[in-house]
Amino acid sequence: MASAVSSDTPPPAQRVGYRQLLRTPGAWTFLLPGFAARQPFAMLTISIVLLLRHTTGSYGVAGAVAAVTGVSMAVFAPQSGKLADRHGQRAVLVPGVLLHAAAAALLTALALAHAPLWALIAAAVPTGASVPQVGPMVRARWATALGSGAPGGSGPRPGRHPLLATAAAFESVTDELTFVIGPVLATALSTAVHPASGLIAEAALTLVGGLLFAARRRTAPPPNPARADAREPHASALSVPGVRVLAVAFLGIGSVFGGMQVALTAFTQEHGQPGLNGVLYGVFAAGNMLAGVACGAIAWRTSPRRRLLTAYAALTLICSTLWAVSSALPLGGLGLLAGLCVAPALITGYTLVDALVPAASRTEAFTWLTGSVALGQAAAVTAGGQVADGFGASAAFTVPLVGTALALLTVVSLRAHIAPRGTTTAIRQDQHTADTHSACQPVRNDDTMAPASGRHSSK
Repeated sequence: MASAVSSDTPPPAQRVGYRQLLRTPGAWTFLLPGFAARQPFAMLTISIVLLLRHTTGSYGVAGAVAAVTGVSMAVFAPQSGKLADRHGQRAVLVPGVLLHAAAAALLTALALAHAPLWALIAAAVPTGASVPQVGPMVRARWATALGSGAPGGSGPRPGRHPLLATAAAFESVTDELTFVIGPVLATALSTAVHPASGLIAEAALTLVGGLLFAARRRTAPPPNPARADAREPHASALSVPGVRVLAVAFLGIGSVFGGMQVALTAFTQEHGQPGLNGVLYGVFAAGNMLAGVACGAIAWRTSPRRRLLTAYAALTLICSTLWAVSSALPLGGLGLLAGLCVAPALITGYTLVDALVPAASRTEAFTWLTGSVALGQAAAVTAGGQVADGFGASAAFTVPLVGTALALLTVVSLRAHIAPRGTTTAIRQDQHTADTHSACQPVRNDDTMAPASGRHSSK
């Protein structure tokens, strides 16, 4: 894809890097509480699996309840994002974290009381539905802080700030760091302290971190309430075909997260080394984090669509070998390689979806992708638990293979929809000029994901 920079693009001589990004005024005020508040996303599933495996003795039951939590989050996350876009992040976060803490406490109590499956599932629904969507909210704050488009508006954006590319990679690194810390912390607490302590810590972090994050009002994007005089109703970000394709891609990535969690838990149990579970998953997540750091430092010469397809094909190839491993050391090596492939796919996906939707729908669009990850994770946890119970840990590693292979097939077949070429017109009535752009010759910087500097743009 040819690269072009519009006249209103910031000068290419401006330095771009993590140091410059972190000097953005007000950044640290939302980064630190945001980091604490997003830890529970990585702790919730594994905490539920470890607690219910202890109380019920079945990976299948544990996986089913964890899956309900993930499905509930996937269903409600986009609605949470839409409400945050319209009414402000604080209005959604405060009641959400209070509800989540109460629901997680109820699920913990029911599990320890050996409640029936239907009661556990009933408690899992509000637990998942109320998971705060802090990651998408942080991304929206970066875009506001760096001046990406008219805050809360739906019109064309001005030239994209060069630090948005760095912010995209930085957020991916932060996400992956939570998947290094979260599962290890949850596993350590659940195995060394008490089986319920992982879920209790998850609820406490959600409550404290979420309230601290919500209190930082100055960096939050302004709300964009629906106007009575609007010519047509606000359309969902999911109405963009490219967003739907990327959602399928993120379903496959979620199947890797969920499948690895269950399969690694069963693998370490079978080998009499349950304490290695968090370490092996941490190695997998460390690969994600290292690749995310590299993505922020590389001057990309290839288009984001090609990077997505390449990373996804490599991820599928690595997943095809996991089932054949019989010892922890090579499994850790393959997990590291899988992690190195996940981060580029995630970063590029967020980069592409940010180009396809207006600022007024930004948080909602991000939550569709995080919701897809949660849904894929839920499906993989359920399937992985059933397979592990029936056929053993090695067979459970086929779950991420099937998930990534099906998603790769879909993305390759529909790859034309994820080329950023004026597709924002699907939900932006006032951007008629995008239809006149050439499919291969980008004119505006918001339709170009490979600017002259060669760096990828923001999530």
